Formats: sequence, C-alpha cells, structure tokens
Amino acid sequence: MSKTLTFSHRHKTFEFRLTDDGAIELWLDGCLRKRRDASGKEPQYVWTNVELEWEEHHYIEARYWAGSGELNITVNGDPLLQQNLRN
Repeated sequence: MSKTLTFSHRHKTFEFRLTDDGAIELWLDGCLRKRRDASGKEPQYVWTNVELEWEEHHYIEARYWAGSGELNITVNGDPLLQQNLRN
C-alpha cells in the first residue's frame, strides 16, 4: 500500500512516502533525506534539517501512526499538515 503526499514549505517541494514494505520516507526536491523501516513501534518518525532563505534553518518532522493511518508534519515544532492516509 504505497502512498505519496506532496507538500510545499517556503518554495520547496517535499514528499512524504509510505512504501509498499511499510517504511516511511521524507524527500526534498526529489532527493531522499530520511527513511525509517517499518517496525512495531509507533509513531514512525523521519526528520530533516533544511537551510532555506538567508541561513534560516527549518526542522521538518513527520510522524506516522500505522495503526490509525494518522500523519502529522511539523516545521520547527509548529503544525504544517495533518492527514489520515487511510482516507
């Protein structure tokens, strides 16, 4: 059950991917930044620290609960996106 969710932040394109084998991945502009293999622990978690405009650092975090399908993405701790990937 692979799914891809594309989102933007500060003129950059990010992708959150749930792969067929249950791993989660975080991509930035077509480049894989982090991957976390499936496990029995929830939530699965990936993150990347990105320097954007004028040395601004943005800490992008994605947490995925496989049991419920819930996905939460934050930037520097602030909510950016919440979605259920089962719907």
